[in-house]
Amino acid sequence: MSAELGQRRISAESTGFDAAAGPSSRHSFSHRRSASIEGLKEHMFQWGEGHGSDDDDVSEHELLMDPNLPDDEHADAIEMGTRSVRKRREEEDSPYPEVRAAVRNYDEDVPCNTVRAWVLGLSLVVVGASMNTLFSLRQPSISIGPLVAQIIAWPVGHAWARFMPKRNFTTWGFTWTLNPGPFNIKEHSIIGVMASVSFSVAYSTDIILAQRIFYKQNFGVLFQLLLTISTQSLGYGIAGTMRKFLVYPASMIWPSNLVAVTMMNTMYEKNDVRDPAVFGGNMPRLLWFFLVTVGAFVYYFIPGFLAQCLSVFAFATWIAPQNPVVNQLFGGTTGLSLLPITFDWTQISGWVGSPLIPPWYAIANTLIGVVAFYVIGCSVLHFSGAWYAEFLPMSDANTYDNTGAPYNTSRVLSEDFTLDQEAYESYSPLFLSTTFAVSYGLSFAAISSLIVYTYLHNGKQIWKQYQNSANEKPDIHLKLMKKYKEAPDWWYMGLFLVMLAMGLFTVLAYPTKLTWWGFLLAVAISFGFSLPIGIIEAVTNNRIGLNVLTEFIFGYIQPGRPLALMIFKTFGYITMSQALSFVSDLKFGHYMKIPPRTMFWAQVVATTFSCFIQIIVLNLALTNIPDVCDQHQRHHFTCPGGRVFFSASVIWGLIGPDRMFSPGRIYSALFLFFVLGAIVPIVVYFGFKRYPKSPLQYVMAPLIFGGAGAIPPATPLNYFSWGIVGFIFQYWIKKRHFGWWGRLNFLTSCGLDLGLALGTLFIFFAFTMHGIEAPKWWGNEIVDSTMDAQGTAVQGQVASGQVFGPKSW
Repeated sequence: MSAELGQRRISAESTGFDAAAGPSSRHSFSHRRSASIEGLKEHMFQWGEGHGSDDDDVSEHELLMDPNLPDDEHADAIEMGTRSVRKRREEEDSPYPEVRAAVRNYDEDVPCNTVRAWVLGLSLVVVGASMNTLFSLRQPSISIGPLVAQIIAWPVGHAWARFMPKRNFTTWGFTWTLNPGPFNIKEHSIIGVMASVSFSVAYSTDIILAQRIFYKQNFGVLFQLLLTISTQSLGYGIAGTMRKFLVYPASMIWPSNLVAVTMMNTMYEKNDVRDPAVFGGNMPRLLWFFLVTVGAFVYYFIPGFLAQCLSVFAFATWIAPQNPVVNQLFGGTTGLSLLPITFDWTQISGWVGSPLIPPWYAIANTLIGVVAFYVIGCSVLHFSGAWYAEFLPMSDANTYDNTGAPYNTSRVLSEDFTLDQEAYESYSPLFLSTTFAVSYGLSFAAISSLIVYTYLHNGKQIWKQYQNSANEKPDIHLKLMKKYKEAPDWWYMGLFLVMLAMGLFTVLAYPTKLTWWGFLLAVAISFGFSLPIGIIEAVTNNRIGLNVLTEFIFGYIQPGRPLALMIFKTFGYITMSQALSFVSDLKFGHYMKIPPRTMFWAQVVATTFSCFIQIIVLNLALTNIPDVCDQHQRHHFTCPGGRVFFSASVIWGLIGPDRMFSPGRIYSALFLFFVLGAIVPIVVYFGFKRYPKSPLQYVMAPLIFGGAGAIPPATPLNYFSWGIVGFIFQYWIKKRHFGWWGRLNFLTSCGLDLGLALGTLFIFFAFTMHGIEAPKWWGNEIVDSTMDAQGTAVQGQVASGQVFGPKSW
């Protein structure tokens, strides 16, 4: 539940990384075992053989070699800022310090399924879903995160409680009231959940954009609604079946939820005891959050408007603005950022998410991948001339022909939008920038390493937990949740079957060219990968995307069908992504002690309602905005997401992976990454068995390969700056100033994100929409004067009439 910039959704098209949930995003990932969530290995609970009235007498620390368990020293220190604030049950609590720092170990009997919660929640769904849909068409995109809804709901909810009448009404025998009393934390949480499931723009809207704008196809509003609702809601069935693995176990922490929980609890603290021993300890936590938010809001005007050179402080490129090698090595926009300097929280958290959320080991694994594959690997490949790199940029997400110009897809499209083989052979093969090509290889490695890693480290635990799921020993939070009626499995599976039928009808009743078995295969892929990828995200906040895998599979089995590929990818990728987002929200409800049945209906209703809102707004925008999706649209409504989605459909669906990656093709060597991804986890696993106290215990191959998946269009600048800040907060401060970290770390993250979001919106609405330009001076003009910023840092130039690359393809 954090405010995010909308660019992350676009990056997922070109990588195997789910940008909606990066190593820290959604939003988002001390070598001391006591102070972190180190290691994915052995993190599943293995409860005793049974439980009953003696549950409370059994140690809460009965875990299977769980490296996350705290040492006593820091287990106590984590509660320095919270023990007196909350009426904690001293005899029983979560074994994880991160959870104890954020989540209360008691429940409050307050209403949450109220008219007030539903009215405010659905009203914010209308605002958030419509604004995000509209501004997803703009470059750069602006996104309203669920955190904004959480903040807005607080004063509105309290005003409702003060001014609305408390009269009771009876409708069809059911008694209800407009004012159930003081606005409470559970109502607030329900509103936050509604925002969380509805604010993100549906992936299917990019299919609609590609159809209407680029393919000139329009199947009508009914098709758009059926496609959007089925793709958005199919994941609920998966989420329901995964609860016993990803929600109930205490070891499935879902770190990003701790920020939202901390923020929510802070809003409702009544006896905030000061702790002068830590910096900021003399002020209420809500005041600290307010000051950080205001500070971040005001500060963003400097790098975001007044002195934009501070955003990407690539001073080496300013010294040699027209030197391609310097710009390739030190550029922060299309280069490798060997001197990563930025003073802009947008660059630090915009692509990857807040570095104050993930554990340090997850950050370190991601940085290993950036250094090994992008800084070192791409430098060697690029300057050795691999893949004709001298004629191509170092890092961007565009495609090129054999003259170095952007690839003109219209030259290889037939009238029915399939591949014109003769035109393709007479035009050009497709070329990628060096980091773009490597990112595809890493996405292959991330998938194979994920499978091997999960089997080696979690296979036995997953199977045993599945067998013993009915007799698990619950932690304190699961015990507290047992007072509420559980949402039965048949609710989730019934919804799954309805959405499955709706999706199947959609792809068969309209000329999508997707076969029934192709549709079912896409759903099966989502279902099969949900558990291993969910385990990774639940502990590290890092989600590996399946978009490249689904494109790869469909591009081989049914080539030449770009629309079918887009739909296959959406059902094969977004179904899983949505399922894990729903699971994350279920864990949030678990932490906040929201009745499961109320959670179910809040998620389902808000998701379905937002689908109607998004389709209505999208069609109104496409009808009423002049020159919408044109690259030179005066208000920058250029449809970047739909444009990239269209390009991906041409690459994978029209031209196909066979012409790019198969043996003998230009990028065939990238297939070796599948092997590399499978071997590395095995080497690390047996190395750890041989040297159990070595740093190998913290190595996670899926994170190394997939953690930096937002490159490109993100650059190493984003990851290095993210890693530096993450080291400061998640290792140095966490290790040396544990009291401050436990009390204020998550609030600081929340405040920085919200301040940035508000500052971005203010500049857009107050300045950009009114044509007010940034001050013209050297600090703003130098930004666009370099080859790095212009995207022209290419060493070799192709003479007129000449081409590079293979003679046949």
